[in-house]
Amino acid sequence: MDTDSLRLFVLAADKLNISAAGRQLGLAPAVASARLAKLEHALGADLLHRSTRKVSLSQEGAAFLPYAREMIAQEEEGLAALGKGEASPKGTLRFTAPSTFAQAYIAPILPKFLARYPGITLDMRLSDKVFDLIEGSFDLAIRNSALEDTSLKGRKLADDYRILCASPAYLERRGIPQTPEDLITHDLIAFTGQEVKQLRRHDGTMARFDPQLAHSRLTIDDGTSHKIATTSGAGIAFCALWSVHEELKSGALVRVLPDYDVADGTVLWLIYPKSTTVSAKVRVFMDFLIEEIGNDPIWQRGLGSVI
Repeated sequence: MDTDSLRLFVLAADKLNISAAGRQLGLAPAVASARLAKLEHALGADLLHRSTRKVSLSQEGAAFLPYAREMIAQEEEGLAALGKGEASPKGTLRFTAPSTFAQAYIAPILPKFLARYPGITLDMRLSDKVFDLIEGSFDLAIRNSALEDTSLKGRKLADDYRILCASPAYLERRGIPQTPEDLITHDLIAFTGQEVKQLRRHDGTMARFDPQLAHSRLTIDDGTSHKIATTSGAGIAFCALWSVHEELKSGALVRVLPDYDVADGTVLWLIYPKSTTVSAKVRVFMDFLIEEIGNDPIWQRGLGSVI
């Protein structure tokens, strides 16, 4: 199958504009349209719906898109193995990450990455909503959870250390919990769909805490708003250390039940579909994130006295 036509289709699907996709590949609009029509004829399916106003993916096009990306990636990897192909990675990389983490740690370093790899374009979806990588045709994602989906592979970015914390004002008003059982009488700031937590004491004993049993009048599905509400004194929250390390240093937040760690197995993973060949653009972006963020996480520095 003609990979040049596949590249054109992928670009057209990303941009929803056949002329713009053609221009990026040095093709006139009429030539780009004819080449896509030829590809559709060879496949026996309409990949794109066209009208005078817009272009959209057909159902067949959405189903075929991940495979088109895979065939392009395999060709690039094969040429690279032979010492051929592009000297520098190029192409559009579709990436998704939790918005709170991305705002704090990824967005500030993007200019450095784009300067280092001028041939790569980043298409980013930053949201605390978890997107399906395969359905969304994502090349890479950051997930702060245990890696349980067998259709995915991943590289560890960093530990995702979780703690309980609250503002000094809240603890002065409501008292300081001494045991996990005490949490049931406190206001808990919850995330949507929060599950039972296993708490590991420093002596190795375990405790089980069900957030559903606590007095929780506030459920928030956005990480930044969750932290702001906690700092403002709305209750006790389960927080990632990467999110609250500055507040812990300043005293705006205080660790609750400091003898216990949240033992939920979460790690910050860089994940990608298992069936996908790791293309050069994905590999260099993963290496860059590990180099800039994961090798010496800023949130783990200088916290010995507060955690």
